Amino acid sequence: MANVTDLQTKYSKLAQEYSKLRAQNQVLKKGVVDEQANSASYKDQLKQRDQTLRKQEQEMDSLSFRNQQLAKRVELLQEELAVSEAKGKKGKSKADSPSQHGLETQSVFDEDLQKKIEENERLHIQFYEADERHRRQEAELTTRLQELERDSEQHQAVVDGLTTKYMETIERLQSDKARLELKAQTLEREAKECRMRTEECQQQLRRCQAELNRQVKQSSSVIQEKVPFNDTKFSDYNSLNVPPHNRRHQLKARDLAGQALSFIQDLVAALLNFHSYTEQRVHIYPLDSSIEPISPLNQKFSQYLHENAAYVRPLEDSFLQLHQSITEDTVTILETVVKLKCFADNFSSYTHFLQKILPYQLKSLEEECDAPLCTTALSVKNQELQSDMKRVTSVFEKLQSYITLLALPSVRQDAMPQSSTSAVFTQLAACLHSLHDAIKEMSKHYNQKAGLEKELPTVTQKLSTTTECLLGSLGSLTSSTGKIATFFSNNLDFFTSSGYSPRGSTAALNPLQAESMLANKKKAAAYFSAIKKARPQSVPYREALSNRRILTSSTESREGLTQQVQQSQEKIARLEQEKEHWLLEAQLGKVRLEKENQRIAELEAQLAAALGGSPNSQPAAASTLAQSHEDAEKEQKAVGKETTLCTSLVGMLCTTPTVEHVGDEESREQLIKTHYMARVGELTTQLQISDSKAVHFHSECRALAKRLAIAEKSRETLSEEVKLANQNITRLQDELTTTKRSYEDQLSMMSDHLCSMNETLSKQREEIDTLKLGSKGNAKKNKGR
Repeated sequence: MANVTDLQTKYSKLAQEYSKLRAQNQVLKKGVVDEQANSASYKDQLKQRDQTLRKQEQEMDSLSFRNQQLAKRVELLQEELAVSEAKGKKGKSKADSPSQHGLETQSVFDEDLQKKIEENERLHIQFYEADERHRRQEAELTTRLQELERDSEQHQAVVDGLTTKYMETIERLQSDKARLELKAQTLEREAKECRMRTEECQQQLRRCQAELNRQVKQSSSVIQEKVPFNDTKFSDYNSLNVPPHNRRHQLKARDLAGQALSFIQDLVAALLNFHSYTEQRVHIYPLDSSIEPISPLNQKFSQYLHENAAYVRPLEDSFLQLHQSITEDTVTILETVVKLKCFADNFSSYTHFLQKILPYQLKSLEEECDAPLCTTALSVKNQELQSDMKRVTSVFEKLQSYITLLALPSVRQDAMPQSSTSAVFTQLAACLHSLHDAIKEMSKHYNQKAGLEKELPTVTQKLSTTTECLLGSLGSLTSSTGKIATFFSNNLDFFTSSGYSPRGSTAALNPLQAESMLANKKKAAAYFSAIKKARPQSVPYREALSNRRILTSSTESREGLTQQVQQSQEKIARLEQEKEHWLLEAQLGKVRLEKENQRIAELEAQLAAALGGSPNSQPAAASTLAQSHEDAEKEQKAVGKETTLCTSLVGMLCTTPTVEHVGDEESREQLIKTHYMARVGELTTQLQISDSKAVHFHSECRALAKRLAIAEKSRETLSEEVKLANQNITRLQDELTTTKRSYEDQLSMMSDHLCSMNETLSKQREEIDTLKLGSKGNAKKNKGR
């Protein structure tokens, strides 16, 4: 579980970093594209300037060529002038008309020459200025181009680094995602198995509940018919019908009181924040107390708000005392919960506090409406907030009346019947829901009002932060009231049910019966503790059941093993008897074979002796040999017909008497005895081995049974952990989606803002460039003038 949570946190952190880097990448990409566009535009401008420079160079060449032509022409004219002057000196005697005509032409040529010289000088000056300006612009453009190329290289390096980092993070996230998907699949399979098992357990539980309900109905009918003690003459004696102590009811009541205490603590914290931030807002808006004094009404309102902790803190303290008074050894009903009266008094004092500050709240909102910069929409929202505050105060008054009614039975008996109590609890639940709705509406209207106030030109940062804190406190107040309303509605059946009632009666339990119940509980506990001390310490019931299951399983397995051992021993004994029988038969056959071989050898020796004595004696020997064979056959037949029963220490043995019967009986008996003693030793060793194996199997079966029980417990714990893990996974996925959406929205807003800023900067740069160009043109015109 810890690994899953760590992976989830790492995954969320990586997702956040990835979203941030992606936004930065988009901004950098846009900047790089803008810089590339600027560099392209600068290159185009450089090309245009080069073209204009080439044109000016061509014009300069043409002007220099024209200047050379004019210089040659001037030289020719000067030569002609010198020739004409020489001719004029020689021909002074000529008439005046040609000399006058020569002077006129001379003056025309001089004027033309002076004009050409001035034009040439002016063209030289323009060419020099244009050359200098072109060189300066070229140097500026080259430096600008180098800076842009350097910036583009840096941006490209940053983009490459970010892309590699993104790819690495994407790969790592994909691997984490795959691993988490595998874990999720395994957890889903386990969850399916757990659901199947839970369905089976639920079916068994339904069956058990049906059976238990039947038994409870039967027992309750018997108890109502026979057990109660109802005295019709003296009703005071009916207090002897004391109900049993309901421990489950007490544990449930304490658990619910603990949950309600946490909700009340959240509500108290939200109310404290709301009143404190309201006090801060009164000091800031519509008039800032640090600059000018606020109105006397707002001063009084701020003074009352400053005292909010004296009314809100006792709610938490009194409910904490109420929670501490509910224990396992007490009886928790409305008649015995004395601390509820203290909580009701504190709640009524807080309600009076709300009634006291309500007119000041309304007047403060009217002052905000009377402010000079207050718009009509803002006035409408202030009116809606006035109605919301009135509604919240009225709902608190209703709650105070219902809580006071619930606290009455603890002060005065028979103050309220059971049916009225159920109705009060139901109305209290409805009132809590209406309180949640009213605070939700007030929070919504405050949000709309804060949005309208942000548009005002006189809103300060201090007012904005105070308004945001006030909205946060309203949000927490809305969530806490919603939790309290949902909690009360979900547990309304428990609140309206009577946990304790006298036997045979549906009336409520009085304090006398509660004291009797607790006294009986203490007596029973003392009795059982005395019995426990008197008797030896017993084994717990669950442990005894588990030991019994282990014992029965081990005894069954032991009986089965002993039966198998007995059967195998019987089979081994039978096979050993057969084996011994056939071994004895083989030994007897060997002895007979040896004797027959000896007889044959003797007969052959006799035959050889007889043959060696005389040839005539051959028929006699043959006849004697045949006779001996016939005698042997007869003897064998007689032996086969006559048998004797031999007894010894090892048992009985049926034998056939032979000629050497007396000599071989002892040796045969000794062989059989040694053989059987060896077999008995082997069998004893085998029996010992089988006993040790049986003991080993017995201990192993017990260990396996214990391991099975431990495995069942671990399976239950793991199933619970799987449920918790699934809940955590769903919760973390929801949080991840919400945070992801919020971050994406923020990043999109930031990227849009950066784009708009870049556009404005580019527009400003263009305007600056145009202004510079215009100023340069004006300066040139002024110089030309």
